[in-house]
Amino acid sequence: MWGNMANETARLAEYAAKLRYEDLPPEVIQRAKDCITDAVATIIYGNKLPWSQILIAYARRNGGNGTSHILGSNGPAVQAPAAALANGAMAHAFELDSLTKPGTGCHPGATLLVPALAVAQDRPAGLISGRDMITAFVAGAEVMIRIGHASLHSNEKRGFHAPGTTGPFGAAVAAGRIMNLDQSQILNALGIAGSLSSGLLEFAKSGTGAMVKRLHLGRASESGVMAASLAKEGFTGPVSVLEGEAGFLKVFCDKSDTSRLTKGLGETFETLITVIKQYACHVTAQTPIQAVEELRAEHGFLPGEIEKITIAGIERMVRVNNIPNPVDRMMAQYSVPFSVALSLYRDARDPGSYDEDVVRDPEIRAMCRRIEVVLAEEEEVYGSIASTATVRLRDGREFYRRVAEFKGTPANPITQEELEKKFLFLANGYQNAAPTFDRLQALETEKDVTWIGA
Repeated sequence: MWGNMANETARLAEYAAKLRYEDLPPEVIQRAKDCITDAVATIIYGNKLPWSQILIAYARRNGGNGTSHILGSNGPAVQAPAAALANGAMAHAFELDSLTKPGTGCHPGATLLVPALAVAQDRPAGLISGRDMITAFVAGAEVMIRIGHASLHSNEKRGFHAPGTTGPFGAAVAAGRIMNLDQSQILNALGIAGSLSSGLLEFAKSGTGAMVKRLHLGRASESGVMAASLAKEGFTGPVSVLEGEAGFLKVFCDKSDTSRLTKGLGETFETLITVIKQYACHVTAQTPIQAVEELRAEHGFLPGEIEKITIAGIERMVRVNNIPNPVDRMMAQYSVPFSVALSLYRDARDPGSYDEDVVRDPEIRAMCRRIEVVLAEEEEVYGSIASTATVRLRDGREFYRRVAEFKGTPANPITQEELEKKFLFLANGYQNAAPTFDRLQALETEKDVTWIGA
């Protein structure tokens, strides 16, 4: 069906333009609704954080007099690009938003729901239904995640923050579907989005300026709205933006696999590999925290009895997230040893555990110095975030646990009850939180979506 197109980018554009709600299996619809639901909760929670407040103020100053809402806020509506910027950053504001397993450098909630909703609220009420929103989300996910697969996640080895580089493509598709762009216009939107990809990992290398990590997702969403809007008006972009000689995969990535751009297109759904996170920290810390928690539950040791913890994990964990001395709570969330240490004294599921003073907690600091992160001996498999925790106690006993699939991955999914618990916890204080959860979980029955966050 897709073999007659000129190149991979064009085939993705054709797929995105032609996808119908009726093409979606029930499990794909449910996964999309779960990600949308989770994203609304993470945005509402992210609204209260100081770096989010800076971006909200910026969005209102520079994007006022609009009809798109900044979620979790009672303030005035703004223009769609400004809402996408603020909401995208808030979705990723505290390491709580959805991603994928295998890791593709994609954050679907922050970069698909956000631009689609901003554009939907910029259109007349009743024009965009819940089914339209779900279809836009899945279309964006199928394109964006395949781009992430094709990158082999090697863009981060070059120093790019992957979600800031893949996000504009998914955002352009999701926004474009809400705008009812045709195949040619979506192709141009993808071409434009490629020149809006951005985001550097220097915050992780220097240990400073971690607020920009949140900005990357906001900019990705804003860029998708811009790309789709320009394409709708006839603005053009390169039709080979992904696979071309100076395209995304050649410029941003050390290694890539172009065949993954369209592998299974129209037959399998990459939306199903999305992950709902359990702990309020970076994805590479999820498996070691779960491993240590399971060992502690099984053997009943106390933090003071621990002599040393060794975490054996993937290369990325050692190269990027082995941060022994984070300077602020954002870098603490990005640090594997610190997050594991925190989980022994506080609830890593509660974002409030990463308070402003967390990096000065003497017990967590002392434990962090007893945690070593090393490269696992077994050959690394693509997409793996497995880790093995070895806990050695002062009395000489030693326990180990390997976790390959943390709670929330497709192979170990959270339940509806667990999703609702997370939603209500994050949306605590938000008016009508429980009814909002129910409506989002029945989104396909909604005739209008402009009420979300209003």
